[in-house]
Amino acid sequence: MSFLNRMLTWWNTQTLGTQIFTARRGVKVGEDAQGNLYYQTADAKRRWVIYNGEMEASRVSPDWHGWLHFTWDQPPTTSPLPRKIWEKPHRENLTGSAEAYAPPGSIRQAVPVARADYEAWQPK
Repeated sequence: MSFLNRMLTWWNTQTLGTQIFTARRGVKVGEDAQGNLYYQTADAKRRWVIYNGEMEASRVSPDWHGWLHFTWDQPPTTSPLPRKIWEKPHRENLTGSAEAYAPPGSIRQAVPVARADYEAWQPK
Protein backbone atom coordinates (compact mmCIF):
# COMPACT_ATOMS: atom_id res chain seq x y z
CA MET A 1 0.00 0.00 0.00
CA SER A 2 1.37 3.38 -0.92
CA PHE A 3 2.42 5.87 1.72
CA LEU A 4 -0.01 8.54 0.50
CA ASN A 5 -2.93 6.09 0.39
CA ARG A 6 -2.13 4.93 3.91
CA MET A 7 -1.79 8.47 5.20
CA LEU A 8 -5.11 9.69 3.78
CA THR A 9 -7.43 6.71 4.16
CA TRP A 10 -8.57 5.18 7.41
CA TRP A 11 -10.76 2.33 6.13
CA ASN A 12 -8.00 0.13 4.71
CA THR A 13 -5.90 -0.24 7.85
CA GLN A 14 -4.66 1.96 10.66
CA THR A 15 -3.72 5.51 9.77
CA LEU A 16 -0.22 6.82 10.11
CA GLY A 17 -1.22 8.77 13.23
CA THR A 18 -2.70 5.65 14.86
CA GLN A 19 0.41 3.67 14.01
CA ILE A 20 2.68 6.30 15.61
CA PHE A 21 0.44 6.58 18.69
CA THR A 22 0.33 2.78 19.03
CA ALA A 23 4.11 2.50 18.72
CA ARG A 24 4.73 5.23 21.32
CA ARG A 25 2.01 4.63 23.90
CA GLY A 26 0.33 1.33 23.09
CA VAL A 27 0.68 -1.81 25.19
CA LYS A 28 -0.49 -4.90 23.33
CA VAL A 29 -3.12 -6.74 25.33
CA GLY A 30 -4.13 -9.53 22.98
CA GLU A 31 -5.34 -10.81 19.65
CA ASP A 32 -8.64 -12.41 18.68
CA ALA A 33 -9.41 -15.30 16.35
CA GLN A 34 -9.73 -12.97 13.33
CA GLY A 35 -6.28 -11.47 13.84
CA ASN A 36 -7.43 -8.11 15.25
CA LEU A 37 -4.93 -6.63 17.71
CA TYR A 38 -6.04 -4.96 20.95
CA TYR A 39 -4.07 -2.25 22.74
CA GLN A 40 -4.33 0.02 25.75
CA THR A 41 -2.25 2.81 27.21
CA ALA A 42 0.06 2.10 30.15
CA ASP A 43 -2.39 3.73 32.57
CA ALA A 44 -5.30 1.71 31.03
CA LYS A 45 -7.36 4.82 30.32
CA ARG A 46 -7.60 4.28 26.55
CA ARG A 47 -8.28 1.07 24.66
CA TRP A 48 -8.41 0.49 20.90
CA VAL A 49 -8.35 -2.16 18.22
CA ILE A 50 -6.22 -2.44 15.07
CA TYR A 51 -8.26 -4.42 12.55
CA ASN A 52 -6.76 -7.17 10.45
CA GLY A 53 -8.15 -6.11 7.08
CA GLU A 54 -11.30 -4.08 6.52
CA MET A 55 -12.36 -1.87 9.41
CA GLU A 56 -15.77 -3.24 10.33
CA ALA A 57 -17.03 -2.92 13.90
CA SER A 58 -19.00 -6.16 13.72
CA ARG A 59 -15.69 -8.04 13.42
CA VAL A 60 -15.05 -7.43 17.13
CA SER A 61 -16.33 -10.37 19.17
CA PRO A 62 -18.66 -9.69 22.13
CA ASP A 63 -16.04 -10.50 24.77
CA TRP A 64 -13.51 -8.04 23.27
CA HIS A 65 -16.28 -5.49 22.72
CA GLY A 66 -17.02 -5.55 26.44
CA TRP A 67 -13.36 -5.01 27.26
CA LEU A 68 -13.01 -2.14 24.76
CA HIS A 69 -16.00 -0.34 26.30
CA PHE A 70 -14.82 -0.84 29.91
CA THR A 71 -17.64 -3.26 30.77
CA TRP A 72 -15.02 -5.41 32.49
CA ASP A 73 -11.45 -4.72 33.45
CA GLN A 74 -9.70 -7.95 32.45
CA PRO A 75 -9.23 -8.75 28.75
CA PRO A 76 -10.53 -12.09 27.42
CA THR A 77 -6.93 -13.34 27.12
CA THR A 78 -6.54 -13.39 30.92
CA SER A 79 -10.11 -14.15 32.02
CA PRO A 80 -12.30 -15.50 29.18
CA LEU A 81 -16.06 -15.35 29.50
CA PRO A 82 -17.83 -18.62 30.30
CA ARG A 83 -19.51 -20.12 27.24
CA LYS A 84 -22.83 -21.88 27.11
CA ILE A 85 -23.26 -25.05 25.05
CA TRP A 86 -25.83 -23.44 22.77
CA GLU A 87 -23.74 -20.37 21.88
CA LYS A 88 -22.34 -20.24 18.37
CA PRO A 89 -18.94 -18.71 17.55
CA HIS A 90 -18.95 -15.01 16.68
CA ARG A 91 -19.42 -14.06 13.02
CA GLU A 92 -19.16 -10.64 11.47
CA ASN A 93 -22.25 -8.91 10.06
CA LEU A 94 -22.89 -10.36 6.58
CA THR A 95 -25.52 -7.82 5.49
CA GLY A 96 -24.90 -6.69 1.92
CA SER A 97 -22.73 -9.67 1.05
CA ALA A 98 -23.53 -12.85 -0.87
CA GLU A 99 -23.54 -14.86 2.39
CA ALA A 100 -26.30 -12.73 3.98
CA TYR A 101 -29.41 -14.56 5.19
CA ALA A 102 -32.27 -14.74 2.70
CA PRO A 103 -35.53 -16.17 4.08
CA PRO A 104 -37.59 -18.66 2.07
CA GLY A 105 -39.47 -16.87 -0.71
CA SER A 106 -37.04 -13.96 -0.85
CA ILE A 107 -36.34 -12.39 -4.24
CA ARG A 108 -32.62 -12.76 -3.49
CA GLN A 109 -32.78 -16.53 -3.65
CA ALA A 110 -30.90 -18.04 -6.60
CA VAL A 111 -33.80 -20.25 -7.68
CA PRO A 112 -37.23 -18.61 -7.43
CA VAL A 113 -39.81 -20.60 -5.53
CA ALA A 114 -42.85 -21.64 -7.58
CA ARG A 115 -46.03 -20.44 -5.90
CA ALA A 116 -49.27 -22.32 -6.32
CA ASP A 117 -51.34 -19.89 -4.23
CA TYR A 118 -50.84 -16.91 -6.56
CA GLU A 119 -51.85 -16.32 -10.16
CA ALA A 120 -50.47 -13.28 -11.93
CA TRP A 121 -52.93 -10.96 -13.66
CA GLN A 122 -52.83 -11.08 -17.44
CA PRO A 123 -54.52 -8.37 -19.56
CA LYS A 124 -57.04 -9.56 -22.15
